[in-house]
Amino acid sequence: MNDARNSDQEGEPLRGLQEPVDRKTESPPTSPARARRRYGGRLLALGAFLLLACAVSLGVWRLYSRQQVVAATAEQRFDLVPSVRVATVEPNSGIESVSLPGTTAAFASASIYARATGYIAKRNVDIGDHVKAGHLLAELAVPELDDQISQNESTLKQLRAALDQANANMKLAQVTWDRDKSLVTKGWVTKQQGTVDVQNLQAQQAAVGVAEANVSAQENQLRVLRQDRSYASVVAPFNGTITQRNVDVGSLVQGNTNTGTFLFEIMQTDVIRVWVYVPQDAAFGVEPGVKAVVRVPELPNREFSGKVTRVAEALQSGTRTLLTEIDLPNPDGALPPGAYCMVELKVPRKSQSVIVPADALIYNRDGLQVAVVNDGKAELRKVTETRDLGTRVEVDTGVKAGEQVILNPPVDLANGSKVDPRPEASASGK
Repeated sequence: MNDARNSDQEGEPLRGLQEPVDRKTESPPTSPARARRRYGGRLLALGAFLLLACAVSLGVWRLYSRQQVVAATAEQRFDLVPSVRVATVEPNSGIESVSLPGTTAAFASASIYARATGYIAKRNVDIGDHVKAGHLLAELAVPELDDQISQNESTLKQLRAALDQANANMKLAQVTWDRDKSLVTKGWVTKQQGTVDVQNLQAQQAAVGVAEANVSAQENQLRVLRQDRSYASVVAPFNGTITQRNVDVGSLVQGNTNTGTFLFEIMQTDVIRVWVYVPQDAAFGVEPGVKAVVRVPELPNREFSGKVTRVAEALQSGTRTLLTEIDLPNPDGALPPGAYCMVELKVPRKSQSVIVPADALIYNRDGLQVAVVNDGKAELRKVTETRDLGTRVEVDTGVKAGEQVILNPPVDLANGSKVDPRPEASASGK
């Protein structure tokens, strides 16, 4: 064995001499570990490629699936008929109920002033007293006026005596002329005497006229004084209640026209006026005879029924309201004048309208609309609102009574869309 090894070792140099090795071109032998690493890298690259291919395939499949779902959803949505809630449009009644604040007032009210100057000798009434027409409220002492009346009565007697004297003189002149007239005609009395008799008769007739005028003037003066004297008795002009008293016994009152003393105020309360100002949107239709119900907050369990008695026939330019009066019987005096009250008027409508739920209204760039169900399809219509009633709206154009409107319509609801109506309560809430 040693010899073999030696021979091999000895032969190697010879091969080296015979076959020189080119180290630049000859690759070194590959080791098993390095081969395994190469093989593992190739497997890793192949796995990554396969993983990437799977990911791309999965992504493509998912995208395709989504497109299929979107297409199916769109097709289903296109073919789907949504179920919508609808309500029936109700006709508005021919009577509009309007509640407005009002004020009560006495049917008649009068302020009693003094027409004669004097002192209060007697006062028969006080605040809150109920009086009848002609009832004596107060008596004035007017001594100066009594003296004037006495003096003028004496003057009237003198003037009447003067009238009697003038009549006597006129009769004497008439007799004288009647006697001398025939004598003058026959020439037994001069014409001069006849002229004197005629002129004397005319003078006496004129004197009688003056005396009669004086008597008449004095009678008129005395009548005025007696009328003023009658004002010393202050009486009630109508049945009512004394609401103010400004004098007492012994008070001096003046009877001047402009500065007369304010004595009493009296109000007729068996009938009460109610003043209410009706706004323009409800004024058209208010006329005498319209029914009214008056309620006072302090009388919660009582209602006062009446009718409109009179209207102003013209709206006030500042407030655009119509003054309306209602007369209410008040035999027990439950309604005091000047009280705040609520008035409910049953006003007949001048134009017809319908009621739709507020949930049916659509506000968009096209204005105010509602969606009406017509032959299973939604039909968008413009409406005109006349009054907002909270959960309901009064409109006068666009829809008719009996039609069905969609409640809370979807945002994407288009004109002509198919719908499946599901009835709800009526628009009036009944």
